[in-house]
Amino acid sequence: MLRRSVLAGVALAGTLAAAPLAAQDAQEYTIGVAIPSATHGFMGGLNFHAQDTIKRLEGVYPQLTFVLATAGNAGKMVNDIEDMVATRDIDALVVLPFESEPLTSPVKAVADAGIWVTVVDRGLSQPGIEDLYVAGDNPGFGRVAGEYFVDNLESGSKIVILRGIPTTLDNERVEAFEAALDGSGIEILDKQHGNWNRDDAFNVMQDYLSKYPEIDAVWASDDDMAVGVMEAIAQAGRTEEMWVVGGAGMKQIIKRIMDGDPQLPVNVTYPPAQISTAIEMTALGLVSQTPVSGRMIIGSQLVTPENAEQFYFPDSPF
Repeated sequence: MLRRSVLAGVALAGTLAAAPLAAQDAQEYTIGVAIPSATHGFMGGLNFHAQDTIKRLEGVYPQLTFVLATAGNAGKMVNDIEDMVATRDIDALVVLPFESEPLTSPVKAVADAGIWVTVVDRGLSQPGIEDLYVAGDNPGFGRVAGEYFVDNLESGSKIVILRGIPTTLDNERVEAFEAALDGSGIEILDKQHGNWNRDDAFNVMQDYLSKYPEIDAVWASDDDMAVGVMEAIAQAGRTEEMWVVGGAGMKQIIKRIMDGDPQLPVNVTYPPAQISTAIEMTALGLVSQTPVSGRMIIGSQLVTPENAEQFYFPDSPF
């Protein structure tokens, strides 16, 4: 059975335009896709794009079978992946790890079995396990936000940070954000995990508001968390005191930026459709000789009132 050897190639140097091949491989393949459940807006969008991409590719490539599993925790995701290997005999795995550390050993076992591995978004805690990595620009995501804070706050300003789930990508974002603030004189009062969850972010922000009488701005680092943060600020009656920067381009947030909401001056892009890129590239590597190994990083952009319309998609699920 041809597995990783079929997909061996050089690092990807361009973008993928998925299209039917003139001469398709007759070999049949099974691709497992393991992603987190749609527990918040970004993951809702990602689940939508995963399902849509699988449906489209099954029509384009009849020799491909997809096994999609969603998980609400790391343990279920591990079980899903083990089941794909044991009972579905997958030829490739596309995985967005629920958390980095718990998924590293199970995904390494898949790779050690000779199965192609594409990791999306949240990297594993051990580098080099995957054959293909597709993600947004996590250091860029933090850097772009940090530069905005430096450009729009005075030395001595006080800010708080909400982190996501403990993952390598969250580390990359926060480290880049803090590096952008070096030498600015901006004081980081606190940083806690909001787990990319509205309710958790609401609770963290309530804690911040009770502890710190002066906060000039909040880096929520995610639009779902930004929604929870703004609710806590509103309940505390402190809306006029601080502004909030989230990230990922939720349509409700983008609309408020378009409308010039002073509490939401900007946003930073991080597209949930990156799962589509990962699935398409993995599929193309199986059905053709196209080299798809390496790293595919999708850059982050600053969304402002001047360009927000370009990033507003009212029919999107996110």
